Amino acid sequence: MSGTGAPPLIVIPDPRFARGATLEGLAAAALAGGADAIQLRAKQLPDAQIVAVGRRLAAACRERGALFFVNDDAAAALACGADGVHVGPGDSAPEEARRLLGPRALIGVSVYAEADLAAAEAAGAAYVAVGAVYPTATKKILPVGLAGVRRLRAATRLPIVAIGGITAGNAAAAIEAGADGVAVITAVSAAPDPAAATRELRAVVAAALAART
Repeated sequence: MSGTGAPPLIVIPDPRFARGATLEGLAAAALAGGADAIQLRAKQLPDAQIVAVGRRLAAACRERGALFFVNDDAAAALACGADGVHVGPGDSAPEEARRLLGPRALIGVSVYAEADLAAAEAAGAAYVAVGAVYPTATKKILPVGLAGVRRLRAATRLPIVAIGGITAGNAAAAIEAGADGVAVITAVSAAPDPAAATRELRAVVAAALAART
């Protein structure tokens, strides 16, 4: 996949929820299942290892025509040849990422309220991530629900990715509420067959997007 906008399905592999699979093994399975993008979120790893893993994942994504993002660390994204970075809205993070990565990089920005949209728009974000939409075990945060997706959809023209508790059973509802894609962690990482789980999610999202248009 290339270009700008919201990838329909971003997979954030996390071996903490996996059945013995490694981070790179989960990413490979997700790519085999048709993930549009992989996001590296590995805060437990030292910087040098993040870059090393990131370079391998970037290469794997290129082979599959998928995008590769690094979470939070624009310097690591630059060092490993990522397509872009995903950052939070605070402390001028989107603008700083844009300055470091240049005009061609894809920047995703987490937003929690309308006030967060200004920084994302000023940085020329490729998309904004809205959530947690549903309750999630990966982050202690009050869910915004589908109403939150609708509210932020009405407040911006930027593509929206719904994140937080997304599964094959509720992804379509998030798309119907205004999201242009979804991002998942446990729906793939904790699945008995991560590649099959990815294929199912990708099909659900594609059908929901087709129905909306």
